[in-house]
Amino acid sequence: MPEETDAVTDLDLTLLERRVDALLEPFATVGGPGATIGVVLDGRLAVHRHAGLANIEHGVPIGPATRFRIASVSKQFTCAAILMLAAEGKLSLEEEARSYLPELPALADRVTVAHLMHNTSGIRDMLEIMRHGGADLGTPIRLQDLVEGICRQRTLNFAPGTRFLYSNSNFLLLGLIVERLTGTPLPEFLHTRIFAPLGMSETLMTPEVRQTIPNLATGYMPDGQGGWLRAPHAFPLHGEGGLVSSVRDLALWDRNFTTRRIGEGWLDGLTVQTPFTNATVNRYARGLVVRPYRGLETASHGGLWPGYRTEFLRVPGLEVTVIVISNNAASDPSLLGHRALDAVLETRPGVHPVPALPPKAELEPLAGTWLDPETGATLDIALPEKGGATLSTHGLTVTAEATEDGRLASPRGSSVFLVRRLEPDTVEVEQDAGARGIWQRVPEGAALPAGLAGTYRSQEMAATWTVEEAGGKVFVRARGPVAHGQPWEVAPIQGDHLRVIVPSPLFRAWLDVRVVREGEAITALEASGGRAKRVRYERIAEAVP
Repeated sequence: MPEETDAVTDLDLTLLERRVDALLEPFATVGGPGATIGVVLDGRLAVHRHAGLANIEHGVPIGPATRFRIASVSKQFTCAAILMLAAEGKLSLEEEARSYLPELPALADRVTVAHLMHNTSGIRDMLEIMRHGGADLGTPIRLQDLVEGICRQRTLNFAPGTRFLYSNSNFLLLGLIVERLTGTPLPEFLHTRIFAPLGMSETLMTPEVRQTIPNLATGYMPDGQGGWLRAPHAFPLHGEGGLVSSVRDLALWDRNFTTRRIGEGWLDGLTVQTPFTNATVNRYARGLVVRPYRGLETASHGGLWPGYRTEFLRVPGLEVTVIVISNNAASDPSLLGHRALDAVLETRPGVHPVPALPPKAELEPLAGTWLDPETGATLDIALPEKGGATLSTHGLTVTAEATEDGRLASPRGSSVFLVRRLEPDTVEVEQDAGARGIWQRVPEGAALPAGLAGTYRSQEMAATWTVEEAGGKVFVRARGPVAHGQPWEVAPIQGDHLRVIVPSPLFRAWLDVRVVREGEAITALEASGGRAKRVRYERIAEAVP
């Protein structure tokens, strides 16, 4: 009998190229934006394929040198800079972040540099802070506006170290720490210490989104009528997501994990996980998510910015890496990346099969809206006509995957979200740190509570919400330090629980809102988004004429 071998032959590569081309085929036929996929095998960029247009207006195709905004894939480079400085004795990961950034508020809870790196700080996300005041990612603002928003917070999402919640604020602050300690702007530091030594000539940090960059693909989003719009984005970028790069350069970065041209003393620190205070595992390491896939350990991160989506997926034990970047806001690089990885794993021994979703008849009882009565969080489960199931929280919709124990899971990301049906009208939801809750089905026909109209104010958000009725509907008008938002529709959920619909360039988001009462009187609203929890808006007494 022939011996088993992991050696990749020319025919294996031909088959892999065809598998990747099949994944890209939908982008090749619509005359719109597209994607590029690179597969690194044993230290070489073995497959690099592209489809679609980098610029629709001029008919420029995506090619090997096309660059994209890689958004949150930038976070691992910011963490690399922090680890580099720690190895040089210039900072301690266990030191309080406020020691390096004294403008941060003095809180009862101690937030360390390590908490920032692991997304366990509890600090609210700066993008959501701005959204509460009516600003979306297309609103021109300054970096200082983001910093001031973070510094206004006097409460946290949770006690540091007890839970995970993704927050861009953490990585902006890490980037600022690098600048304070070195006296060097973060773009210059990353170029000098990482990109130039590794030959990553197609990678740079661009704090100003209006900067012209050769070979940069334009980001697009669907216009809802079969065409495309340029995706609006005007927020400044920093340590949380400011890099422009390419498949070729990210492959060079991946290669450094093997060659150690830089980082011999600190590079492995990027995948070090720190448990929560209850000793359960936090899969978010330091700018990379460490999680199993089909029995293999992976280290990955995605990126999402208006018109751009990225997946950087490593399987260190096999020396396999998949890189997917797209300028199509409707694409799913994480799914594409894992399907490309599946193609690599086809002939590998010992790889677990992908668990199959239950049949549609078993999924149908899960369809609908669900409410966590403890937190006011809501979940939509839908069954698309094409099959499968989707999970939506705060408006972000993902295609559910099955787990080996029969639950539905939010796929492949940094967050833990697992759903199991218990009774006809209850499900169990497990999230990070082993937190479990019993969620209840929301019956149809709910009405908004009476007496919502009025003015509400949050000091932490520096935002005023005016709730008013118009045309038989209820809307919120948000006014913050940099913007006056468009009307946001208010939708009933159940009793004193409701949703405020907040459209954004990324997706149609919503805030879960709970009415706070003293007796029968409404005295406040408590709003929770995906990354900013329990924001309290106190009702302002109406002036008596």
